[in-house]
Amino acid sequence: KMPLFDSLATAFGTAGTGGFGIKNDSIASYSTYNQVVITVFMILFGINFNAYYLLLTKKVMQAAKNEEVRYYLGIIGLAIVAIAINTREMFTSFGRAFQQAAFQVGSIITTTGYATTDFNVWPVFSKTILVILMFVGACAGSTGGGFKCGRLLLVFKSLRRNIQKMLRPQRIQAVRSNKQVVSEKVLENTNAYLAAYVLIIMFSLLVISIDGFSVGTNFSAVLACFNNIGPGLELVGPTCNFSIYGPLAKIVLIFDMLAGRLEIFPILILLSRDTWRR
Repeated sequence: KMPLFDSLATAFGTAGTGGFGIKNDSIASYSTYNQVVITVFMILFGINFNAYYLLLTKKVMQAAKNEEVRYYLGIIGLAIVAIAINTREMFTSFGRAFQQAAFQVGSIITTTGYATTDFNVWPVFSKTILVILMFVGACAGSTGGGFKCGRLLLVFKSLRRNIQKMLRPQRIQAVRSNKQVVSEKVLENTNAYLAAYVLIIMFSLLVISIDGFSVGTNFSAVLACFNNIGPGLELVGPTCNFSIYGPLAKIVLIFDMLAGRLEIFPILILLSRDTWRR
């Protein structure tokens, strides 16, 4: 019984993982059934669309073996269970805690930004998990934002290879993804992206701290904007907004939103003097 306009706006916000509920309480006033449906489809739209292509071409086993998708769903499952257990006492039943945890985990990791509860009052452990999920983001080739599970996998595999090379310097070991060898150029680009990602977060955090708000507020504000999530924690939580910041901080956060949505390198190229000289 969701009104037609509400259903269209919510469906588009879910499919594009854009969020921005049309009501002040986001999705909280809708039925549990609607919240469950939105949860499922937020997670589905965070999956690499290549997996859906493989399913359409009846390559089910190949789609099921996709490393990024398996890790993405595994991270979601572990986060939901951990938060549900941690927040059990805040809800009427474990089932309700599980449903609310699933919605918020799906909303944060896919960078949709919908909310059904004020997770700002959750225990620190649960909020920390949500902050980590802000970093992780959805799969590459999905409508979600964030650092992306695929890049994170390559970073961890590259780190593991470097440690093994220190232990066995004579051993030649390639980094593989879905049983395919990943080229050194791709690994270099991934590491460069990670470096740019961290530097932009540090610079943004430094600039917006001029307004004098807490580190938690500023850090979550930068993460929420840079990863295109929406709500952060504390003064920019799901029941608050970003109007507290001054003009300079808002300009920085606008840049973060654009860089997070369009990817970092195109924005940096656009701002490079060499680009305009040519």
